[in-house]
Amino acid sequence: MATKASVMDQQREVHENIHIQFKNICSALDKILLPDCKKATEYGSSHMQANAASHRSGLSLAIGKSGQPKSSKDVVPGTKALSQFEVSQSFKDHIGYTLDVRASQVPHKQAGQGLFISGQANVGSVIAIYPGVIYSPAYYRYIPGYPRVDSQNPYLITRYDGTVIDAQPWGSGGETREFWDGLAKAEAAYHPMGTSDRLWTMLSKPLEQTRFHVGGEVLDRRNPLAFAHFANHPANGVAPNVMLCPYDFPLTDNNMRVYIPNILYGKAGEVQMRRFGSFYFKWSDSQGRASEIPVLRTIVLVSTRELCDEEIYLNYRLSNTKRRPEWYCSVDEEEDERRWS
Repeated sequence: MATKASVMDQQREVHENIHIQFKNICSALDKILLPDCKKATEYGSSHMQANAASHRSGLSLAIGKSGQPKSSKDVVPGTKALSQFEVSQSFKDHIGYTLDVRASQVPHKQAGQGLFISGQANVGSVIAIYPGVIYSPAYYRYIPGYPRVDSQNPYLITRYDGTVIDAQPWGSGGETREFWDGLAKAEAAYHPMGTSDRLWTMLSKPLEQTRFHVGGEVLDRRNPLAFAHFANHPANGVAPNVMLCPYDFPLTDNNMRVYIPNILYGKAGEVQMRRFGSFYFKWSDSQGRASEIPVLRTIVLVSTRELCDEEIYLNYRLSNTKRRPEWYCSVDEEEDERRWS
């Protein structure tokens, strides 16, 4: 099919495949977590009302606070009282695999924790999703620590369209379904060596006028696939076994929203940007129309071969124009040269 299809047709086929997989994943999680899976439609309606209530209540103004307002807490739909571990094990029974985070097998001191698959997955399977706060290029200035956003945050990733996802606020998830706005850890001030506290505090503090842009959603923090940010780069001589795939989740699928571990910084659909060289422009479709379906631009990890009880390795593809860490080994120098030239 690929040899006969245009690039846009290929992208559409891949995206539809990913979306079908997510429908199956969400269906399995509903069976695990909902008191009565037959009420999924009713649950989706109550979930939509919960998020609508949270937005209307002005909770997005509560920067620096818990972000869990009383009115939102009362309308979060109930689920079975299962721990994150119990959800993960039940998910494995339904889908055939789940994820674990433990000490990496990559032989260098900075490897830390790694991501492991427990069970079996076919080639082309959605293995993990990158959780956290999504920033479009229009909101780069509001990423915590700006302009040196990566100085103490190794959990940032960028899509080809310029969208940045910060997984640091998500951490390792949680034990409940709750209203989540990603603010608890995102407000931590960063003070790199050689920079005055006063200057760095000024740079890292979000602007006051942007507070109304920070929202939140009712999300299930027990999501067993929301660990893509723990995948390590492979050691020298070891091939990666997953690849990045951009995934635009349609916000019209209300029943699935609770299992997409991302929130958007900024107003949905407020600014749509496309990259041209080093610049970003507001864009529309070929007929000059803006996209009519609001989406969350996130990232998933897709297996490039069959996987079974092993560590997940992702090619970080760091730029060869900048100094790389000592532990970094290029997977394909020729590809790096093509990409970064």
